[in-house]
Amino acid sequence: MANLILDERDQRFVLYEMLEVGKLCDYQMYADYSQDMFEMIMTEAQKFAEDEIFPTLTDSDKLGCRLENGQVHVPECFHRPYKLYCESGWNAMSFPVDVGGQGLPQSVKFAASDWFSHNFSFVSYPGLAEGAAHLILTYGTDDQKERYFSRMITGEFGGTMCLTEPNAGTDVGNLSAKAIRQPDGTYRLKGTKMFITVGDSDLVSNVIHPVLARIEGDPLGTGGISIFLVPKYLVNDDGSLGRRNDFEIAKIEEKMGIHGSATCLINFGDNGDCYAELLGEERQGMKVMFQLMNEARISVGMQGLCSASIAYLHALNYAKERLQGSSLMEMKNPEAPRVPIIEHPDVRRMLLWMKSSVDSMRALMYYAAFAVDMETVVQDDGEKAKWKGLMELLTPICKAYCSDIAFKVTELAIQVYGGYGFCAEYPVEQFMRDEKIASIYEGANGIQALDLIGRKLPMKKGAYFMTLLGEMNSTIAKYKDNEELRDLAEDVQAAVNALADIGLFFATCGKEGKFLVPITHAYPFLMMMGKVVSAWLLLWQAGIASDKLAGLSKEKGIERKDLVKWAEFIKDNKDVAFYSGKIASAKYFIKNVLPEVDAAVKAIKSEDLSVLEIAEESFAS
Repeated sequence: MANLILDERDQRFVLYEMLEVGKLCDYQMYADYSQDMFEMIMTEAQKFAEDEIFPTLTDSDKLGCRLENGQVHVPECFHRPYKLYCESGWNAMSFPVDVGGQGLPQSVKFAASDWFSHNFSFVSYPGLAEGAAHLILTYGTDDQKERYFSRMITGEFGGTMCLTEPNAGTDVGNLSAKAIRQPDGTYRLKGTKMFITVGDSDLVSNVIHPVLARIEGDPLGTGGISIFLVPKYLVNDDGSLGRRNDFEIAKIEEKMGIHGSATCLINFGDNGDCYAELLGEERQGMKVMFQLMNEARISVGMQGLCSASIAYLHALNYAKERLQGSSLMEMKNPEAPRVPIIEHPDVRRMLLWMKSSVDSMRALMYYAAFAVDMETVVQDDGEKAKWKGLMELLTPICKAYCSDIAFKVTELAIQVYGGYGFCAEYPVEQFMRDEKIASIYEGANGIQALDLIGRKLPMKKGAYFMTLLGEMNSTIAKYKDNEELRDLAEDVQAAVNALADIGLFFATCGKEGKFLVPITHAYPFLMMMGKVVSAWLLLWQAGIASDKLAGLSKEKGIERKDLVKWAEFIKDNKDVAFYSGKIASAKYFIKNVLPEVDAAVKAIKSEDLSVLEIAEESFAS
């Protein structure tokens, strides 16, 4: 196996055969690029990941971060790759060229990030800075762009997002951080923020914190929240660093995973002199921050994909090498030779579940990025609305479905390793520890589910949802007459119909005043929708693979019904093996995972509210 980070053949398949991202170069915005250039970027991303990022994975987990005299020190092994990462422009891939970025399509950026995010501790440092820089580029003044953005995009300055407080996590509107207006138009900030990812580091000379707070006198709730830029060091007019701002890194959280990422508790303004600048307009903090939150939620989906990918490939590699037990044909022979555990049915079941999950997650994440690209390049307003709607609707699926399924993939990787997987000398237990946080931060997955049913499904009177259903139906129609895939297309069609039916059911519940039914079943619905979307994407991939196999079969004169020759063909031809794997992946998922949709439909339509009806006293005596 060439590498244990991701399947580069699958990456190219999604990019070039499924999404055909090379066609983006036909649009003026990306006319200076070509598919060959995209391919060169992927090759360089793989090399950088293998040579610089992957080697830091284990050491950064063991070393962690430390806080000394108010300064966070990250694992020493991060310093060289961070410097090279920024010098190579990886941190500025999607920023416009005229502000110092690479101007790449989001789908190409995501594909490069697919190589990097297996070590989320490392990429969290440039990643959070990128998100904060994007906020300043969108909402900042010319002065803020000059003083902060210009040095964040080079990697000299870092960035964060400061939302959570001890008494205001998901309930952001309850925050207590306050901003006191000064005569010169600046503010002084006071409050405590916690769980701040990469809240400080010695990788950069300065850190710019976007902080949610309420200006004194502004109303309670989210409508009264503004957002401020709080630099670690004030920046003088000549660009030099001035005084240390009045806030303290009080501690680094001791976490289950991502030990190389400094998660900080920050006390702002204990001495009454924490300098802050308004970003954007007053009382528009949530609107501004949601840009960063949505970007972060997509990044969490990418974290899930990368965690799942590396866990799957490690488990696959181990299963091919680990000898234990005899083959099924010789189970009763005590002298039979030991075989690789990949020959055992239950191990193959786990691996195929993992493969189909990773395949569908990669397709989903890249498709979401491609939707952003298409919204950007198309001129027709209707087309723009279509792609915007697809991205809006899929964001909570990317974040919640991918993070939860990825955790299950990492857990199964441990199961494939057996007892060794539970031991720290093998890497898979770290993959699981590092991934668990993904279902919690950037809006816990239950919140993503409420966002899906409460905001995204009703958007534009359900038009976004109908657009997604239409895209899925188009794919089904394309392959429903394919003899090899007809049965799978019928199953996916039934699942898409069920999804549409539940959407209507929720709308009816709203009209009848049964608001608690969709709220109570929001998370099962999100997971149900994730499975339907995954089945659609896998069917799409299987359709492409079926067509490619037909061409290869004709070219070589090998009939697929000749099982012996076809098996030899798979062994001798990597493309045949890959495309056959795509069909097997789709078949397994559609026949073994997709039926779970029927159970979800039955549960949702029962209108059961027992989770609300049970008395608190009845949970335990």
